[in-house]
Amino acid sequence: MVASMIGPEQRARLNLAKLRAVVRAHTGATTTQDRPLGGLAAVVVGDDGNVQEGRVQDGFVLVSGPTGLGAAVVWALRQDHPRRLHLIVDTDAEDAPDPDVLARRAGYFRADPWVYRLVGSELTRAQPAAHEPPLVPDPVALVAMEPLRAAGVEVVVEHGVVLAEVLGLEVGRVVKDPVRGFHLEVGVGRYDREAARLMEALRSVEEVTATVLDVVRGHRRPDQPPHLLNRLARQRWLRANILVRPELVGASYLVAMEPPFPRESLIDTTPALASGRRTDGGSVVVACAVGVDAEAIPTAADARHRFDPEAELVYVCPSRDQYRAVRELAQALRQPARMVTLEGEWTS
Repeated sequence: MVASMIGPEQRARLNLAKLRAVVRAHTGATTTQDRPLGGLAAVVVGDDGNVQEGRVQDGFVLVSGPTGLGAAVVWALRQDHPRRLHLIVDTDAEDAPDPDVLARRAGYFRADPWVYRLVGSELTRAQPAAHEPPLVPDPVALVAMEPLRAAGVEVVVEHGVVLAEVLGLEVGRVVKDPVRGFHLEVGVGRYDREAARLMEALRSVEEVTATVLDVVRGHRRPDQPPHLLNRLARQRWLRANILVRPELVGASYLVAMEPPFPRESLIDTTPALASGRRTDGGSVVVACAVGVDAEAIPTAADARHRFDPEAELVYVCPSRDQYRAVRELAQALRQPARMVTLEGEWTS
């Protein structure tokens, strides 16, 4: 409660003070130099424990939220005399990432950042975590999805959950409860599904389902004005088009692929992923992104590593989103990603 009452500027000052103290205690440095890094606290320390121009320096970044790796890698790449990037995860922070997962993702970059777990004032080196094994959906859940499959939706399975999508936008899912067991719920998001259940008291399930699909399909078109239904999950809209036209990214076939971790909501910006084969027979992982997200490249690299560490990674986005930082991150990977730009209705 107290932490939530602290404003962003005060929090930034506290994080920077904490980082200075931790770095000096850990390295024995007598001085540190603050370096701007957006909302993250970052300092550098010279190789002799002091900061001098033209000398090799270590960079330290305090990670207290779900983002940080991508921004920190770009920051380190742009330092004049970098030696090693150190990421310190403040485990006391509410939104702190798992240090071991961060260590795994950090290892995909040539800079090979070191990741530490900060508990109180104790600093220990994090070890790369193993990937979570895929969850196989219950066959009963797949059967429950048949009405929507027959209606022409795309069926996607992520972390054991069976979803129905229209051009990347979720319009239903199979859920389980103690009373009804596995059953199909129709709607865009949880609240819309709850509203659809109430409507079933007045109209047939078939009528409610048809209404939901008609409304979504009516808005999920390039000739429609801006609307929530064509603004949500645009990265998945982009993927839906690539799945039916894999040649756009040099693939012979592609299938939808779950992200390394479950999405939190429909507004989650996690890249939409696909895997398959290139036209030359090699394996490929495709990451579709719309908008700028510094964690998109680390997430894409994590997905590749989970599927096939030797696969080519293709990063697809509209041309407006291929910023310098995104290109730098793609090339900073030990196995760089190939960048592809595609324009379409998901861009607006």
